Amino acid sequence: MNWAVTTYDSAFGYVSAHGAPLVDLLDPQPGERIIDLGCGTGTFAAEIAERGAEVLGIDGSPEMLAQAAAQHPGLSFVVGDAHDFTTTDPFDAVASNAALHWMTRDPDAVIARVHAALRPGGRFVGELGGAGNCAELIVAMQTAWRVFGLGEPELPWYFPSPAEYAKRLEDGGFTLRLLEHADRPSRMTEGPNGAADWVSAYAPRALADVPPELVEPLLARINDLAAPALRRESGWVADYVRLRFAAVRKPDRAGPMPDGPPLAGGPGLGTDPGL
Repeated sequence: MNWAVTTYDSAFGYVSAHGAPLVDLLDPQPGERIIDLGCGTGTFAAEIAERGAEVLGIDGSPEMLAQAAAQHPGLSFVVGDAHDFTTTDPFDAVASNAALHWMTRDPDAVIARVHAALRPGGRFVGELGGAGNCAELIVAMQTAWRVFGLGEPELPWYFPSPAEYAKRLEDGGFTLRLLEHADRPSRMTEGPNGAADWVSAYAPRALADVPPELVEPLLARINDLAAPALRRESGWVADYVRLRFAAVRKPDRAGPMPDGPPLAGGPGLGTDPGL
């Protein structure tokens, strides 16, 4: 995914700005070793580190990690693919905020790599887009592509249902402790051009396949199509649906679960306009 790094934390920085409740659910303890998987520009990793944990941020974008290292020089960041990363020593927890839905190639492989990175009893805590996320925005995209005689747009996201993701976690060697699936309609506070700005930021690969002369009229049509459902007097609203979970790695063999910090009870889902 080729993000526009310079605008990610400004124009669309609300992705990472709402990670605090997830940090509470993770409940990092001083001295714990925790991976932030899909760390982006490092904001979520920094929140975890403030609790006293040792954090390793992993992301597939060198540009993102360069910005993360510049903004958080005391933290460690490495380039890695969530589908095949490895670690030398086991970690106490892996956390991921608004990133797992970008890891579309093989979700089971991501879960397997997380499992391998954790000690038995280690926590896997995350939040991603769930089934129904961005439904109105996606319909507007697909309809606009058809209006202009284009093939179906390539959608770079994986938005699983609660049942599907729960099964993947259980099959991947985890015991599920918490799973929440909730609507989170959220204002597009930094995207003045509404749905068009959202598509430009989050689906650039799909736009790259569009003839240049059609991009602007296509985006205008997306706004027209999405406006009845998503535009309010106060501004544009994105139809987000979030899937939040907490799981623990099962022990390697029968016996008591190794001691470790319990999973904290997370607060109710708040507003989070980020994809």
